[in-house]
Amino acid sequence: MSAPEFNQEQIQQEIERTRERLGETVEELAAKADVKARAQAKAADVKAQAQAKAADVKTQAQAKAADAKVKATELSGQVRRSPVVQRRWPLAVAVGVLVAGSVAVWRWRKK
Repeated sequence: MSAPEFNQEQIQQEIERTRERLGETVEELAAKADVKARAQAKAADVKAQAQAKAADVKTQAQAKAADAKVKATELSGQVRRSPVVQRRWPLAVAVGVLVAGSVAVWRWRKK
């Protein structure tokens, strides 16, 4: 068997294909060697992930705050309607004033 004979055009085409593959390989190697660009890309990716997570956490916190506000309003209404509070609120106010006064005197003496 003899070696296949290539004509000039086939050899030229093979050279062009080899050059293209070599060029692609060089570009890939250059991209891998560009550490700064890779670090910047990774930093941008991490930043985007952090921003997305922060947005999720903010949304969850807002929802929980709204739920807490609703529950606090309901509890406040229950407390106001409570017969015990309605009868004893003057005593609660007096105790509050006494405690606040005691704290004020204690802080004044501490200085």
